[in-house]
Amino acid sequence: MFKKFTNACVNIVQKYLPDAFIFCIVLTILVFVAAMPVSKMNPFEIANAWGESMWSLLGFSMQMALVLVLGTALATAPLVKRAINAAAGVPKSPTSAIIFITVVSMIACWLNWGFGLVVGAILAKEIAKKVKGVDYRLLIASAYSGFVIWHAGFSGSIPLQLASYSEAIGTQTAGAVTESIPTSQTIFSAWNLIIVIAIIIVIAFVNAQMHPTPEDTVTVDPKLLVETETAKVTDKTATPAEWLERFPLLSILVAILAIVYLIYTYKTKGSITLSLNVVNLIFLTLGIIFHGTPISYVNAITDAAKSAGGIILQFPFYAGIMGIMTATGPTGQSLAGAISDFFVNISNQTTFPLFTFLSAGIVNFFVPSGGGQWAVQAPIVMPAGNALGVSPAVSAMAIAWGDAWTNMLQPFWALPALGIAGLGARDIMGYCAIVLIVTGIIIGCGFLFLVPFLA
Repeated sequence: MFKKFTNACVNIVQKYLPDAFIFCIVLTILVFVAAMPVSKMNPFEIANAWGESMWSLLGFSMQMALVLVLGTALATAPLVKRAINAAAGVPKSPTSAIIFITVVSMIACWLNWGFGLVVGAILAKEIAKKVKGVDYRLLIASAYSGFVIWHAGFSGSIPLQLASYSEAIGTQTAGAVTESIPTSQTIFSAWNLIIVIAIIIVIAFVNAQMHPTPEDTVTVDPKLLVETETAKVTDKTATPAEWLERFPLLSILVAILAIVYLIYTYKTKGSITLSLNVVNLIFLTLGIIFHGTPISYVNAITDAAKSAGGIILQFPFYAGIMGIMTATGPTGQSLAGAISDFFVNISNQTTFPLFTFLSAGIVNFFVPSGGGQWAVQAPIVMPAGNALGVSPAVSAMAIAWGDAWTNMLQPFWALPALGIAGLGARDIMGYCAIVLIVTGIIIGCGFLFLVPFLA
């Protein structure tokens, strides 16, 4: 029965889910139409909100493109390839491969979402070369499924913001948060850790159970996954310019500069937050070191950049969607705010965390950015939670979990993994839909039954 249900989801998605860019255009049209009656704005005003916001994610788009390109380039370095190759040799069967990549990806995403997103996809791609009979689509979907717990982990933007209180936090929460909320009440709270552990165990099992029968399995020819080798210049034919391109000392000097910066930052600030910029700098530095020569790294970056097209094309459109979702008309109401208000109005102290989680999941379809979602929902949710007697830590984590949850059906965050794997959104989203349902039940039960006793 479960395999029949899974196959039905996969078939439906394969038939009806368009390319990720077409999906993005459809979302744009939907929010454009829906925003008019809610915000009381005319089409020209909404078009203006779309255009004004379209380029607001350029910095973030570049960060995400670099996560993909730098991570992929690092993975092609000889030493790193050997390490990944060794790890990919651990699972010996299709079932163990799915379980292995799910657990590794979950843990990596919990430690740092950018790191987990890239490492999971790269490791899955390598496993596909070694394990015969494993479904390539499910393998990549399992790698991406780890992303569902990122906002409950070390790099969760909402709990990390709350841990270091500033006046900006007070403004964002409409005065509901007046002091720092330690991570012991959010990321490392007993109820949050129980939900995380339950998801890791259950989703590893569920993903394994979703593996198609041999006749329905879609494998990939290992030859198609082999990276092309760049022709090497021999010593006899090398020109002075080519000697310079192959001079390892240049790479070493750049790497030393980056390492000195990281050490200096740690010494002066006492710690280093694994932000996207820091993760990218680490990927960049390690890539330069492990590739050995500058030209080798140049070639690796050139090859890796070919898969970043989806990010470059689609992120501006999602920024435009966010602009429409958050735009307010004469009434001061935005479409995202109206969604949050609806769930707040039907909540009581017990159901508030659950309904906040669900509302955040819906908003995340249209505002797929943790920071953007916090800016939209925090001024509504946090004061309402206080009024109902719900802990600010719980209210905030309900937003965080909702933001991560529906990423399983939102192609926005899947683009780096899909770029590495060479797949389209429709190839994995059928499996991810099952992950969405199962994790939704686990998280929902956590907010209903664990939080009242453990928060």
